[in-house]
Amino acid sequence: MQEFLANIQWEHLLRLLVAGILGTMVGLEREYRAKAAGYRTHFLICLGSATFMLISQYGFEAVLQKYGGQVNAMRLDPARVAAQVVSGIGFLGAGTIILQKQIVKGLTTAAGLWALAGVGLAVGAGMYVVGITATILILVGLEVLRFFFKGLGLRSIGLELLIPAKKQLESVQKILAETKYMVSNYNVSETPTGYKIDVVVRIHNKNDENELFKRLNEIDELTLMKLD
Repeated sequence: MQEFLANIQWEHLLRLLVAGILGTMVGLEREYRAKAAGYRTHFLICLGSATFMLISQYGFEAVLQKYGGQVNAMRLDPARVAAQVVSGIGFLGAGTIILQKQIVKGLTTAAGLWALAGVGLAVGAGMYVVGITATILILVGLEVLRFFFKGLGLRSIGLELLIPAKKQLESVQKILAETKYMVSNYNVSETPTGYKIDVVVRIHNKNDENELFKRLNEIDELTLMKLD
């Protein structure tokens, strides 16, 4: 038993533990925001990336010993396995991106998964300071930047409106034609009870969104549904 414990690479286990903790930290933020990838996904990605890096660095020592340490004899590249993580993580990131009613969602989460894979590789390589610093900066990008710059730029909201007659349709078009709202998608279809309007509006902030909802709800017999 003592010999077994002596042969354990405690440094490697520490790297895996740190990678798992850092991945969970970012995942909890995404879980709090109710995103597609939560703490378990982020934990596994960061842990897996660190594992691949450890395999890249130390997984072929037996082969090198067999050939007397002559790396050129086997043309081994310790970065080759780790390099596949960078491209392979794109498949998982693509799974978090959703296109719904002309609104693209999940790009930030996909980018976070890609960046977190880098954290796992760094920690797996023993670069703890780089991994921890990158994790802190990822969290800053996800939360702090959101707080300071939430009023900048435009964000998209999808709406489904149900109306019984064309007179309400004209009222909706008049509201959406105002300059503060940018309509990126607009579609009208007939239903057995009237008309359905699917619209994507780009707005600046929550106040504009609340004002838009208030004005639309003032239209008689209009049913409004926000698409999440």
